Amino acid sequence: MKDLYGFRIVEELQKIDEHIQKDQLKYHHKRVLVSKSFTFDAAHHLHAYEGKCKNLHGHTYEVIFGISGYTDDRGIVVDFANIKQLWKEEIEIHLDHKYINETLPPMNTTAENIVVWVYEKMKEALVDSPQQLKVEYVKLYETPTSFAEVRREWMEDE
Repeated sequence: MKDLYGFRIVEELQKIDEHIQKDQLKYHHKRVLVSKSFTFDAAHHLHAYEGKCKNLHGHTYEVIFGISGYTDDRGIVVDFANIKQLWKEEIEIHLDHKYINETLPPMNTTAENIVVWVYEKMKEALVDSPQQLKVEYVKLYETPTSFAEVRREWMEDE
């Protein structure tokens, strides 16, 4: 190994069955939370509301998912690419660059209503997951400083 300006250059990458065994990849049997965030742009307006938001306007929303599960034999709870695929195919198609008053179920398109819908859609998408995946929380930022959040315990207690 060479040390160049305080950085170590790895000369040989670890190889399975040579440096590490397959049964060593899974380090534990604990539930772990992984998170992934996405953004989308959408237009909406609020009903029965007196203020600027009663007019048609748009936001760049940010959604953050917290998903928990048990690691597989590789030590992975869920591939981040799989979360992205579910987001794209099951949820984002209803939201991104849409007038969400039309594309969501009948509701006032508040952050509080949208975040529950997003939670329900992701929960539905994870039903048959082999790692017993659970949506632990969803945060929906309407602006960089304003968000609504739901948590699994709240959704299951109601």
